[in-house]
Amino acid sequence: MRYALDGLRRRPRRTALAAIGIGLATALVIALLALSAGIEGSASRLAVASGVDLLATSANTSLTSGTFPPVPQAHRAPAEFTRADSNVASASPWLVNDLVFGNASLFAASNASAGGASIPPSWGPTGAGAVGWIPSDNAGLDTPALLVGTGFSRSGDPHYDNGSYRGPTGDETVLDQSLAAVLHVGPGSTVWVSPRSVPAAAGVHGWYENATAFRIVGLSGPFWLIPSALLGFFYLSELQTVDGGAAVQGDYASLVLVHLTDPTDPSHDQGVLRTAFPALNVLTLGNILGAVDSLVNVYRTFGTLVGAIGVVIAALFTSTVLLMSVDDRSQEIALLRAIGFRRATIVGYVFEESLWLSLLGLVVGAPLGLAIGYGLDALLVHLVAGLPNGFSFIQFDATVAASAFLEVGAIGVGAAVVPAARALTLPIAPELRAP
Repeated sequence: MRYALDGLRRRPRRTALAAIGIGLATALVIALLALSAGIEGSASRLAVASGVDLLATSANTSLTSGTFPPVPQAHRAPAEFTRADSNVASASPWLVNDLVFGNASLFAASNASAGGASIPPSWGPTGAGAVGWIPSDNAGLDTPALLVGTGFSRSGDPHYDNGSYRGPTGDETVLDQSLAAVLHVGPGSTVWVSPRSVPAAAGVHGWYENATAFRIVGLSGPFWLIPSALLGFFYLSELQTVDGGAAVQGDYASLVLVHLTDPTDPSHDQGVLRTAFPALNVLTLGNILGAVDSLVNVYRTFGTLVGAIGVVIAALFTSTVLLMSVDDRSQEIALLRAIGFRRATIVGYVFEESLWLSLLGLVVGAPLGLAIGYGLDALLVHLVAGLPNGFSFIQFDATVAASAFLEVGAIGVGAAVVPAARALTLPIAPELRAP
């Protein structure tokens, strides 16, 4: 060990450069692995705390691609689910869609002159997500907290009126804070919504004529299910009407969120509901998290490839440094072999020096990886609007630490192979006679 450390002390600049190279590769791997662990861990925590024990979707739904074909007879789902399985505490049908939102300022500008001439260039309707639900059917689910305003004024979904869609409309909406900030609106303001986009300023006036006006009755916090989206919340039947026109083509939703009275064995309830509703795909929380994990695995694989490239480069660089060290001490090594040092001992010295060099790289890379990770987390939290409380893009755990140690060990061992072979093949007599 003393001989290996003495070799590092003799050439401080070369040692420092090698340690920095190894440290950069280590920091990169630590940051990338912490990123995938953070996203997966945050998604798991949010899902477990959500109150969603089962998720019922159309049989053709793909969670990984975000495709949600319609679930028919949405308003009947709460009663039918509880009738089919007595362990179902609540079943909430949700219609998830995209809408275009416009505020009163844009409406006034569109009416001020023909052809949209009075609309400032930076103004226009805002595309955002929309959730249609029955507000009173969300018992046990972690829905967005109402921060400002009174919220929806009526229980149930009056406009549905047992399938006639002739009941009174509330024309109410709750926006999340991020969408409200983009639209510069608050409780009591009016927003217009439509599924149609607006290609140019000249079409804004016509867009408003065909859009539906809603009064904002509250602002909510971020939403765990769609954490980064700008969202507006509506009564299910009213969003169906906006989406499908005056004559709603079927009572449909995108999914049904199920909260169980006793969630200890959700797979049993999954089987019961699948039997009762063969046209639906019923997923447990484990299935949902598995879909999340498959998405994270894409980033994890990318991070692994990038990290592997970094490890190879660091190992090649370290190997070059060690070869130079062996050549510089060729006479010493020849002398050690001449006085009886075994080949295994010489090889051990080279490997020791490589491992110590790798450990120095870990000392450099570990804090650098932590700094990069926390800096990346702060940047992403700032850039991604509407993240729920407690969401973190970065998570440092035992797996990340173990991966860093394994990487350093791989660099140390891999980098020493060629220099050790070089040390063993040095000709003893010529080296000792060399000036």
